[in-house]
Amino acid sequence: MNLALAGDILAAGQDAHCQLLHFQAHQQKGNKAEKAGKTGSKEQGPRQRKGAAPAEKKCGVETQQEGLEVRIENLQVVQTDFSPDPLQKVVCFNHDNTLLATGGTDGYIRVWKVPSLEKVLEFKAHEGEIEDLALGPDDKLVTVGWDLKASVWQKDQLVTQLHWQENGPTFSSTPYRYQACRFGQVPDQPAGLRLFTVQIPHKRLRQPPPCYLTAWDGSNFLPLRTKSCGHEVISCLNVSESGTFLGLGTVTGSVAIYIAFSLQCLYYMRESHGIVVTDVAFLPEKGRGPELLGSHETALFSVAVDSRCQLHLLPSRRSVPVWLLLLVCVGLIVVTILLLQSAFPGFL
Repeated sequence: MNLALAGDILAAGQDAHCQLLHFQAHQQKGNKAEKAGKTGSKEQGPRQRKGAAPAEKKCGVETQQEGLEVRIENLQVVQTDFSPDPLQKVVCFNHDNTLLATGGTDGYIRVWKVPSLEKVLEFKAHEGEIEDLALGPDDKLVTVGWDLKASVWQKDQLVTQLHWQENGPTFSSTPYRYQACRFGQVPDQPAGLRLFTVQIPHKRLRQPPPCYLTAWDGSNFLPLRTKSCGHEVISCLNVSESGTFLGLGTVTGSVAIYIAFSLQCLYYMRESHGIVVTDVAFLPEKGRGPELLGSHETALFSVAVDSRCQLHLLPSRRSVPVWLLLLVCVGLIVVTILLLQSAFPGFL
């Protein structure tokens, strides 16, 4: 139902439990000579064409079998939710992958050591279900729940709560709740940190009000910018590795990519899946990521209840080089001087 990745370790939620898995991927390559050609050459009958056997043999010799073999080892399993109808809803690793945080329908946050899954912390974070959580580089924990609250924790101590509805663009008569939260880096600022949240209407209305995307300062947790992201209910949120892009999925199957700085929509595919998008993830920007991207600026994967994985490519945005702008400015200055000289002789 939910999953987090840390190197070659997977933490997967299944009902009320969290399973820790270790996986190894091996590339398989080899030639597979088909016997069809040789078999066909031995067949006798009025329907066999004389030229068929060599063609089949040639096709069989050139056939190659390639694939990726994934070996999975079960490491540990632990129950993480203890409500009457238990369900783990979210799981997240910390920045150095030494700790694992889980949240579920009982409203408790539980933190576990990796890979032993020894419990090191447990506290009540929300009244009702926990919808999402995010761990920051300084091990600050942000949680959002069905009680309409978003809280910032340092271990089990409440640091502050996010106040969006009080200062947001909505009316107090329309209650909103936080659906998702993610930390992201500030591009070109190694020490900078942003928190991004999605706010959706708490109740479904006949004429649904818009959902909102908000950027927060990662140090004092004050809102920096809020923008509407349409009337489709947002189901998931993710941030690219460099903090440049935001990926969104909706309950109606649409997928969008936003730029994190201005919260401007750069890509939108309406009802790409046609059913709830359960998660989105960006292609890594290190390792083989740039090689796989090619001429595209970023790539976003989306998965949905339809059991399909889709790849969304954002073409590189065209930009004018600085030297060309300077050349145009110099040209305009020269043309202006020449026009003034011709209109007013002796101007210079």
